[in-house]
Amino acid sequence: MLKWFISVLVFLVTLIVAMSLFLAPNNLMNCSETPNSLTGCGKADVIIAVSGGDTAARTQTAIDLYQNGWAPKLIFSGAAADTSGPSNAEVMRRQAIKQGVPESAIFIEETSQNTKENAIETKSIITDKHLTSAIVVTSGYHMKRTILEFQSQAPGVEFRAYPTSGDSAWGVWWWLSPWGWYLSLSETVKIIVFYLGLS
Repeated sequence: MLKWFISVLVFLVTLIVAMSLFLAPNNLMNCSETPNSLTGCGKADVIIAVSGGDTAARTQTAIDLYQNGWAPKLIFSGAAADTSGPSNAEVMRRQAIKQGVPESAIFIEETSQNTKENAIETKSIITDKHLTSAIVVTSGYHMKRTILEFQSQAPGVEFRAYPTSGDSAWGVWWWLSPWGWYLSLSETVKIIVFYLGLS
């Protein structure tokens, strides 16, 4: 009985760690708070934050990166579920301006309804502004698929992943809640669908 319990425990711990690392890649993990000359730790042309989930946390993470000098521009991407109000991208823009980000440093994309559309619609801004590198911000559970979609739409651009901290839906202890498991497993299925070319 004890061996069985230990085996199950080891399996669960391994699964949780593997899913955390797989779903939430972090290319800036070994970097300091500000850009430096270490490989992978230099400035990008732009920081891209996509809406959805904990949009406020995603926006805040992008603002923090901007204010720490990681890029001179921000792109906020996403429509609104309730079309009677402002788009998610516009709400994100307002949050950034309130915190001192100049309006001239912000681009918004207000039509995308899902992750693939985030990538498609944002690509036009990237192309128009001749941007070649970006740091992409989203929730941890959503990070892997977002990077895959952006790389697929703009293969000539260097995309680095930076999952948001303080996400209300998926933090370090995501595995303690049914919702955390739902997000993780559903994203894993969506990633498989992406690789199969069915999305």
